[in-house]
Amino acid sequence: MSVELKPGESQEALLKRFRKEVIKDRILSTYRKKRWFISKSESRRLAKQRAARKARRKMLARARRNR
Repeated sequence: MSVELKPGESQEALLKRFRKEVIKDRILSTYRKKRWFISKSESRRLAKQRAARKARRKMLARARRNR
């Protein structure tokens, strides 16, 4: 990935544009995911835990609203 300096553009603006491109292309998130190997069974287990946590939070939010 490369970002060219436009005429009259400051270094700060160039850096900001570069960061936006990195975020848009999901480069850092992909790197973080691939940093350690996670087996399929482990990823399924983690996904199940995340879903349970999310359901629990949703249930608590509903209970608070219905008070």
